[in-house]
Amino acid sequence: MGVVRQGWKLAGLLAILSLAGAAAVSAHDPVAALKMSRMPAGMQAVPFELTSLDGARVKLSDLAGKVVLVNFWATWCGPCKEEMPSLARLQQQLDPKKFVLLTVTADLQRQGIAQFLSQTGVALPVLFDEDQEVSRSFLVRGLPTTVVIGRDGTLFGRAVGPRAWDSPEAVAMIRQAMEPAQ
Repeated sequence: MGVVRQGWKLAGLLAILSLAGAAAVSAHDPVAALKMSRMPAGMQAVPFELTSLDGARVKLSDLAGKVVLVNFWATWCGPCKEEMPSLARLQQQLDPKKFVLLTVTADLQRQGIAQFLSQTGVALPVLFDEDQEVSRSFLVRGLPTTVVIGRDGTLFGRAVGPRAWDSPEAVAMIRQAMEPAQ
């Protein structure tokens, strides 16, 4: 029993130290400030090709050289819908020659999605993952999930849950991803 209690105390201490360290790092690290997970160095994004709301085919490989933010969402997900305007504002702040924002849904109700976008005044590209193969390949377990892919196709960061994507931290994180690798 004493070993278990000591283990819990150690785990608690490590958690406190981790949070304190994260707070110190987050002042200089926009990924940490957004409470995003960094991905292992060099981990490549899984290639995909999906159809958009307007019927166009979008291939990740065609976006090489740009930072790509992929947001997985659904119309029935309240937090997903709440963060959509901030995604649209983020998209407006960044150079489309260097940054692409994609939203991916497994919803099949194209008319409902078009109506939602129209009602909210949000203009974002919506891609359909009808068989959820892309969602599975990016290990989407909860919505919203957002993945940032670097210019070289490597995974830069991942967030589960809503974020203020137009915040200074989010813009700084995307700009950091746009910088050439050192």
